[in-house]
Amino acid sequence: MSHRSGQEDPERYLFVDRAVVYNPATQADWTAKKLVWVPSERHGFEAAGIREERGEEVLVELAENGKKVVINKDDIQKMNPPKFSKVEDMAELTCLNEASVLHNLKDRYYSGLIYTYSGLFCVVINPYKNLPIYSENIIEMYRGKKRHEMPPHIYAISESAYRCMLQDREDQSILCTGESGAGKTENTKKVIQYLAHVASSHKGRKDHNIPPDSPKAFKLQGELERQLLQANPILESFGNAKTVKNDNSSRFGKFIRINFDVTGYIVGANIETYLLEKSRAIRQAKEERTFHIFYRLLAGAGEHLRTDLLLEGFNSYRFLSNGNIPIPGQQDKDNFQETLDAMHIMGFSHDEIVCMLKVVSAVLQFGNVVFKKERNTDQASMPENTAAQKLCHLLGMNVMEFTRAILTPRIKVGRDYVQKAQTKEQADFAVEALAKATYERLFRWLVHRINKALDRTKRQGASFIGILDIAGFEIFELNSFEQLCINYTNEKLQQLFNHTMFILEQEEYQREGIEWSFIDFGLDLQPCIDLIERPNNPPGILALLDEECWFPKATDKTFVDKVLQELGTHSKFQKPRQLKDKADFCIIHYAGRVDYKADEWLMKNMDPLNDNVATLLHQSTDKFVAELWKDDIQTFQRASFYDNVSGLHEAPVDRIVGLDQVAGMNETAFGASYKTKKGMFRTVGQLYKEQLSKLMATLRNTNPNFVRCIIPNHEKRAGKLDPHLVLDQLRCNGVLEGIRICRQGFPNRIVFQEFRQRYEILTPNAIPKGFMDGKQACERMIQALELDGNLFRIGQSKIFFRAGVLAHLEEERDLKITDIIIYFQAVCRGYLARKAFAKKQQQLSALKVLQRNCAAYLKLRHWQWWRLFTKVKPLLQVTRQEEEMQAKDEELVKVKEKQMKVEGELVEMERKHQQLLEEKNILAEQLQAETELFAEAEEMRARLASKKQELEEILHDLESRLEEEEERGQGLQNEKKKMQSHIQDLEEQLDEEEAARQKLQLEKVTAEAKMKKYEEDILLLEDQNSKFLKEKKLLEDRINEMTSMLAEEEEKAKNLGKMRNKQEMMMVDLEERLKKEEKTRQELEKAKRKLDGETSDFQDQIGELQSQIEELKVQLSKKEEEQQMMQTRGEEEINQKNNALKQIRELQAQLSELQEDLESEKQARNKAEKLKRDLSEELEALKTELEDTLDTTAAQQELRTKREQEVAELKKAIEEETKNHEAQIQEMRQRHATILEDLSEQLEQAKRFKANLEKTKQSQESANKELTNEVKTLQQAKTESEHKRKKLEGQLQEVMARVTEGERTKGELAERTHRLQTELDNVSALLEDAERKGIKMAKDVAGLESQLQDTQELLQEETRQKLNLSGRVRQLEEEKAALQEQQEEDEEARKNLEKQLLTVQAQLSESKKKLEDDVGTIESLEEAKKKLQKDLELSNQRLEEKTIAFEKMEKTKTRLQQELDDITVDLDHQRQIVSNLEKKQKKFDQMLAEEKSISARYAEERDRAEAEAREKDTKALSMTRALDEALEAKEELERVNKQLRAEMEDLMSSKDDVGKNVHELEKSKRTLEQQVEEMKTQLEELEDELQATEDAKLRLEVNMQAMKAQYERDLQGRDDQNDEKKRALVKQVREMEAELEDERKQRALAVAAKKKLELDLKDIEGHIEGANKARDEAIKQLRKIQAQMKDYQRELEDTRASRDDIFALSKETEKKLKSLEAEIVQLHEDLAASERGRRHAEQERDELQDEISNSTSGKAALMDEKRRLEARIAQLEEELEEEQGNMELLNDRFRKTNMQVDTLTTELSVERSAAQKSENARQQLERQNKDLRAKLSELEGSVKSRFKAFITALEAKIAQLEEQLEQEARERAAANKIVRRTEKKLKEVCMQVEDERRHGDQFKEQLEKANSRMKQLKRQLEEAEEEATRANASRRKLQRELDDATEASEGLSREVHTLKNRLRRGGPITFSTSRSGRRALQVEGTSLDLLSDDELENKITDNNANETPAPPQE
Repeated sequence: MSHRSGQEDPERYLFVDRAVVYNPATQADWTAKKLVWVPSERHGFEAAGIREERGEEVLVELAENGKKVVINKDDIQKMNPPKFSKVEDMAELTCLNEASVLHNLKDRYYSGLIYTYSGLFCVVINPYKNLPIYSENIIEMYRGKKRHEMPPHIYAISESAYRCMLQDREDQSILCTGESGAGKTENTKKVIQYLAHVASSHKGRKDHNIPPDSPKAFKLQGELERQLLQANPILESFGNAKTVKNDNSSRFGKFIRINFDVTGYIVGANIETYLLEKSRAIRQAKEERTFHIFYRLLAGAGEHLRTDLLLEGFNSYRFLSNGNIPIPGQQDKDNFQETLDAMHIMGFSHDEIVCMLKVVSAVLQFGNVVFKKERNTDQASMPENTAAQKLCHLLGMNVMEFTRAILTPRIKVGRDYVQKAQTKEQADFAVEALAKATYERLFRWLVHRINKALDRTKRQGASFIGILDIAGFEIFELNSFEQLCINYTNEKLQQLFNHTMFILEQEEYQREGIEWSFIDFGLDLQPCIDLIERPNNPPGILALLDEECWFPKATDKTFVDKVLQELGTHSKFQKPRQLKDKADFCIIHYAGRVDYKADEWLMKNMDPLNDNVATLLHQSTDKFVAELWKDDIQTFQRASFYDNVSGLHEAPVDRIVGLDQVAGMNETAFGASYKTKKGMFRTVGQLYKEQLSKLMATLRNTNPNFVRCIIPNHEKRAGKLDPHLVLDQLRCNGVLEGIRICRQGFPNRIVFQEFRQRYEILTPNAIPKGFMDGKQACERMIQALELDGNLFRIGQSKIFFRAGVLAHLEEERDLKITDIIIYFQAVCRGYLARKAFAKKQQQLSALKVLQRNCAAYLKLRHWQWWRLFTKVKPLLQVTRQEEEMQAKDEELVKVKEKQMKVEGELVEMERKHQQLLEEKNILAEQLQAETELFAEAEEMRARLASKKQELEEILHDLESRLEEEEERGQGLQNEKKKMQSHIQDLEEQLDEEEAARQKLQLEKVTAEAKMKKYEEDILLLEDQNSKFLKEKKLLEDRINEMTSMLAEEEEKAKNLGKMRNKQEMMMVDLEERLKKEEKTRQELEKAKRKLDGETSDFQDQIGELQSQIEELKVQLSKKEEEQQMMQTRGEEEINQKNNALKQIRELQAQLSELQEDLESEKQARNKAEKLKRDLSEELEALKTELEDTLDTTAAQQELRTKREQEVAELKKAIEEETKNHEAQIQEMRQRHATILEDLSEQLEQAKRFKANLEKTKQSQESANKELTNEVKTLQQAKTESEHKRKKLEGQLQEVMARVTEGERTKGELAERTHRLQTELDNVSALLEDAERKGIKMAKDVAGLESQLQDTQELLQEETRQKLNLSGRVRQLEEEKAALQEQQEEDEEARKNLEKQLLTVQAQLSESKKKLEDDVGTIESLEEAKKKLQKDLELSNQRLEEKTIAFEKMEKTKTRLQQELDDITVDLDHQRQIVSNLEKKQKKFDQMLAEEKSISARYAEERDRAEAEAREKDTKALSMTRALDEALEAKEELERVNKQLRAEMEDLMSSKDDVGKNVHELEKSKRTLEQQVEEMKTQLEELEDELQATEDAKLRLEVNMQAMKAQYERDLQGRDDQNDEKKRALVKQVREMEAELEDERKQRALAVAAKKKLELDLKDIEGHIEGANKARDEAIKQLRKIQAQMKDYQRELEDTRASRDDIFALSKETEKKLKSLEAEIVQLHEDLAASERGRRHAEQERDELQDEISNSTSGKAALMDEKRRLEARIAQLEEELEEEQGNMELLNDRFRKTNMQVDTLTTELSVERSAAQKSENARQQLERQNKDLRAKLSELEGSVKSRFKAFITALEAKIAQLEEQLEQEARERAAANKIVRRTEKKLKEVCMQVEDERRHGDQFKEQLEKANSRMKQLKRQLEEAEEEATRANASRRKLQRELDDATEASEGLSREVHTLKNRLRRGGPITFSTSRSGRRALQVEGTSLDLLSDDELENKITDNNANETPAPPQE
């Protein structure tokens, strides 16, 4: 249907020749023969005339050949009258049946008219030739025209959609459906061509003289429109193919969305595709081709491109099943170049084109990969990998990896991966699936790339027109899964059409005011749709298919059984009728019964892929291929699901990646909005269902236009139409379904004038003379016709009829016209016969006169007297009489002429008089109408006056309110000035505060300088510690080796256990002696566990190092050679250590919510020192034992037992430390609960304050908007300052933490006392160690300081992780909500499965019982089975006969159902006809009696009596007959006059006495002439009166029609406005309902998420249950807060009356602010004093610490230092008491300020809500203003001429009001700014007060800690003195040991340093299982830093689940 440039006239293919249609001969033939339609094998239906009815059968005579046939009545269909021939809209047909529709389409098609309307449908029949109806001239012809103004065309549909979009601002859609080859794609292109021409945004389009093919025209057309037109060739090349039916068949559906701006120009486009037939890429049917691009590439690629793409010949590819099949009339080479040109126009780069073509070539190469079966096994092999090499080269893969992935893919079995060999069938299946998936991804990418090119984001589209090109309903002999999807789509589309048609019918009936019980015919299709898509109760076919896909052993047979079991009783579902049926089940669609075969449905629904190859493609070196397969490899495993997929298909696949990954590619790479849930398997059915639901949602939001394409024949011949094929398509396309809906209503409708003009002949006397309204006339006509009330409805402008009523009226009209014509012909013939008879009579009488005169003359001519008479006569006086007579005649002629003139003038005057009278009447009627209009206008004026009065009152109110607002604004201005002054004061105070802050910053700098010094010292200590760490790692390696070597000595474990018990007893004694040191040591072990695995193991090994120093010194020289051997084993141990470190890191992440990590690490240093002190004592005892048993194995055993004992002790310490941690967590929860309680109290206070503040809302309505904005700025400033404050506080806390051992957060303040105690313990320990250990103690401290630095860094990391965890918790809650939904769905599915399983089990048990019962009778049943088979065959034959009879009965039933209405109509007609005939019979009897009496009375004048009788019979023609008789009489009188004149002349010449006769004749002549003139005048008067009445009637009808049209337009306008308002309200209600539903869902999801999170956390993190409880409490508190917020929102609606009190509140806030300023100044002073005291105390403490660290000089120095410290302690106690008193005062002040700040915050929140309310009120006023303006515009349109001045005045006032409103808004904005500034300052002050309060609390706690610390220092110093004397004795002994230990420690520290560096680089590190007491964990090839918390969790849970550790990954 493309454009043709020929000169053929296009109008013959558009317009119908109506002369042929309105042929009277065909009308008469139709009436006479009673033509109907009868079925025909060849023509579908044939015309035939009814001859005889024989009960249920009818004898008909075929019109074509005259053959007589007997037909069943049910098979006969009525024929429409000839006037409906070739009708443009088949909905106008009076007989709506299949035959009439087919006949109309066939007639139009044979006439070259391919487009026909059928209600909402536009039916298109493919002409199979080019028609000249698509040129630009045709486009211009249809442009701007309405649908009914032009003949049917696709351009008319496009124009209608375009105009509706512009006028109604409603999105449009054009739905093109039909079979393949019907012309869907061509019509879609014509729609795009029309829209691109009409809506082109380029101005150069206006030059129409430029030929379209010129390059200038190419430039003039907009780039976007050009790209839009070029998108189709690209999609056709990749998505179309040659089929048997169509050379260019679209193998996918598409929805093209063209976006337009508000002016109607195209601004962008978008294309969505559906159901690509990707299987065509690998195999094709006979005589069919694959997609065009393959052939075009092979035919059109150049040599360079062929070498790059490794192209070969057509016959070299297996996937090209039929080789090269050319398409007639097309060249693939030229098409390839056109495709490339289109890609260049679309903006494709050269690299993109080459990459696309590479993928196309790769798809062909997939087919050339050949596999063979090995001899002895079923395993597949690839003997030749040339094709694989080409394929991998094109796709950027490794050949070996590809071969391995295909032949031996890795699949997951349990928790391990194994290699599985594939069979040849499996390998072939995998390759074909990959080829299909690759081509599908390429096609999706191409569509996405075209959409990206067509997207124009600069101009936002206001609306769009969508064009849907999708396959129509398909019914084959056996239908598969694809046909189910297509038919499901068409069911939904047909439902949309039915619903749309129902809506339009309803609107038409409502507009015409017709009463009709409405039926939504869209619901008729719902059962069938539910059968397919219903998710449950019972599940539909797609749901059952998805359910079966989840079962590994499911097959197509199980699926069919389940479908038959679940849906067997459904009304739209049928089981196969016979056992031999090939179909598995049947579905009753609206288009008919469809048989489905469920072969390979499960495999098609799952669409499996080999994910090994998918992984390779995702990792391809070609970026384009990697982009196609991006995000396709997901982490979840589904191998267990698909292990037994061979049950589905004989080619089992290792693991299957379904279309969910295809969708994922579309979602990520293409930017789709839908996101696939992680781990969720998506089937083809689910995806298509979602796609279809989105499409239907889009279509429902548009105004649809339906185009149905029909293929006329399968031979592709022009001018041929197969009736049966077309009927099937009409049924499938829903055209007949639409006609069925039409039959239910009133399909035939006709306007009043046309109905009256056409059918008034049936009711000649019903309508009186003169003017009558069309509706009243039609009502009278209907009454006269006596139609049944159910057959018609009378609307406002039309009359509606049921189907078939107009055909009946046409028959009646034809019979009436036939009778009238026959009667007219009889009258005419009688008139002509009488005229001829009279003429003959005249001729006869004239002959007699002539004969008589001739005979008299012959007698008298020789008579002398005659001669004398002739001679004397001229001389006589009498002879002059003739002259006088002539003169008189002349005078008479003149007088007659004058009389004629006068009569003519008289007639003219009478006519004019009559016209004037008529005009007078018309004017009187107009006057009456005008008076009525005037009365209405007067009423309207009165209403307007009242409205004006109301508006003026409103205006006065507004003016008064404006004055009040001005006064308030003035007050606000004054307050603004006050607030500005106040703000300046606050700014000054802020400057002072900034100065104070800078001072604090300087102090912070000094503190940092001190910290740098400490850090330098720590670095020195860290270097020393690194040596110990190296030694420790060496020892660890050797100990691990010894554990492996001593594995055989397990028998000696009992001895070791005894020794361990002894050591435990020793440790108990040590714990009794050193309880405080034991607690600190436990805290150390906790910190080591929690913070760093390194620290934990290092501290473990330090104890072991000290216990085994002597042994290692002896063995160092011996084990040097063994060290190399141990390194290999060390690698494995390093991996194990890495896993252990990872486990420890995970535990740290789990406990990262606790905020005491830094202080515990600080304490770790002191605990380590104490531990070293204890261990040194143990070392002394162990040394004595080692000296005795140095060379024996017993010494080693003792050392091992000691080490195991220490490990056990440390393990116990770790457990106790975890308990302490849990206690601390519980404390944190309690604090959190107290904080939440405080918040709730604050909220309650805020609520009370809010009740007071509500009263002030009304006065601040104008100022609140600014307040809200200023509040926002204040909030931003607050957040920024809060951020800065937190930053500074963090820095200060970091300094304080380093100075005062780790002060960071408010939660740690309570624990600083413990930290101070530990520091005092540290002092005493340092004093003791200084005497005993000396230099070794300093080295140990340095090592611990380096550990401290590392742990501090880890702590910082963990604080960041803690913040991340809080975000992750929210994410987990969201994921839990989604998982909860999925779990609920799975639960429902599981319940259904359990029910089904129970039923199946019950059936199975029953079947087993039956089987056991029937085992004995099988042999006997075999014989019976044979008999039964015979009987079954007979019964099958009978069943077939019954089915044939049943189908016939069904056909009869449907026929009866279809024509039930027609039969009832015919019955009513017959009854009416009978009643009419009875009435006519009575009338005829009366008329006959009258005629008999008249004939009896006037027997003598029979002819005249008959004429009078005919006059009485035909009153309708009385005027015309009178005219004819008058004319006849006139002519006759003229002839008589002429004859009399001639006789008079003869008599005058013959006789003298003839004068008398002449005089008599003259008199008679005059009388006759007078009669003639009178009759003429009467005739003319009658004609004038008739003409005048007709003119008056026409004028009145025109006036009434105009008035009615005006009224209807006004009514329609109001209805449209009401509809728009109603739609807007409904839309708002729906949006509100949707929001409400979303909130409900979110609430439900939140509750479900909470429960699920609790369960998960209990299962996964059982040791942090308290955190979950705290979180639950927080959620409950949040709910309370949300409920309170909802209460606040409800209460805000009542705050409108509380505006006036906000001024007093603002004054109070000023007073409060002033008092707060004074308090803040006082607080600043107090703070400065306390800060000075704090700094002084910190300085003193630093000095103390420095002195303590340098206390190794000796005992005398320590004693001096002790005395000095005592003096300092006394001084500090005094200062602390003073600071304590100050802090109490500060706390009181801070409490007061806190209360005030809380009140102010609640007031601010109330003001913000009030501002929002005022904004809503202002918007409401604006909406009221808009409504008033709209009402004024309506009033102006109705009475514009009378009230124009008044309305303009009102508009001026409204404009003034708007200006005042704007001024008020500006003033309100200014006031709001002032209030916002004040709020900002207030919030800053509040923040400062809060900061000061917080600092005060901190200072108070610090003072309390310092006080307690001083007391502890006193106590510990006394203990230190005692211990110093005791330790002095052992110091010399330990000095010697320390010298030896330092040497060994240096070697070990080097080794530890190397291991530490390797750990930081991510290398593998090992922990011994025996040392740590924990199982070793291994992580495959991942460093500790690279693993996330989730992965650590997963790994740890996996390892905990396994009894043995997993082997290390190679």
